[in-house]
Amino acid sequence: MELDLKEIADRIGGKVLGDDRVTVTGVASLAEARPGQISFFADPRFKEDLKSTKASAILVVEPREDFAGSQILVGNPALAYAKVAALFAPPFRFVGVSERAFISESAIIGANASIYPLAYVGDEAVIGDRVILFPGVFVGDRVKIGNSTILYPNVTVMNDCVIGNEVIVHAGTVIGSDGFGFVREGSVNVKIPQMGTVQIDDHVEIGANCCIDRAALGKTWIKQGVKTDNLVQIAHNVVIGEDTILVAQAAIGGSVSIGNQVVIGGQVAIRDHLQVKDRAMIGSQSGVAKSLGEGEIVSGSPAIPHRLWLKTSALIPQLPDVVARLRRLEKRLDDLEK
Repeated sequence: MELDLKEIADRIGGKVLGDDRVTVTGVASLAEARPGQISFFADPRFKEDLKSTKASAILVVEPREDFAGSQILVGNPALAYAKVAALFAPPFRFVGVSERAFISESAIIGANASIYPLAYVGDEAVIGDRVILFPGVFVGDRVKIGNSTILYPNVTVMNDCVIGNEVIVHAGTVIGSDGFGFVREGSVNVKIPQMGTVQIDDHVEIGANCCIDRAALGKTWIKQGVKTDNLVQIAHNVVIGEDTILVAQAAIGGSVSIGNQVVIGGQVAIRDHLQVKDRAMIGSQSGVAKSLGEGEIVSGSPAIPHRLWLKTSALIPQLPDVVARLRRLEKRLDDLEK
């Protein structure tokens, strides 16, 4: 694929500085770019890479005198780069429905779906238009999958789950496994049947090897625009609001309600039955044991206000010296009292 700079600028709402007829054939980082490729500069740490890059053009906020090639001026170079990269991303090859896939006779397959060998589609499942099911995908009975959704290899979608339009689920993820529900009878753990389901709305992206448990009753609900990293655990009856981000190894306890545009850092654990309101932010490795208000920012375990955590964590290395000084003072006080 080839695009000239003017066309690229028009598509992303940028302004060309220099020759707008430069032909672009791909994207790359500043350090790895070759002639014909476009890159972006948004971080002063990469000034040396900018001086030495072989890219034919760059995306920048303001003109750069230390780059001799053409430039596209944009408000957010990283965002513009993401949009440009999407223009050059290779399309998936249409393969149709493989004879080596198992498709139930009662399943409904939409137009232009690609179902690779060794995929399984169960009874009364509904697969939308342009859906891609890679090898090893399991789609259970009565599952509904919207248009233009992609399930990468070895994704499992258990019975009765619903997935919306333009959803991406990366390899190895399990949707609709049983929630972790047991009741003690003496020393025995009695299983609570998990009779609910999972609903994933449009434009969600789920990372690799994630687990999203079905509800005990009702539904576990991942709302529109949510993005999860790899190895995220979402327990039964959790609700995650629109455009929320969960970073790798986050674990969300059962029946937690998370608002819109929340950011949850890596290795965060949230106790069951809590509420996290809109636009809250939780720092990496935090343990959240109580509900969080709108826009609240916390870190640490147990989680406390982020600025207080920064002050507290800065004091930790000083504790041995502080204790030693305290003991010396206590000894002097004892001597004076004697």
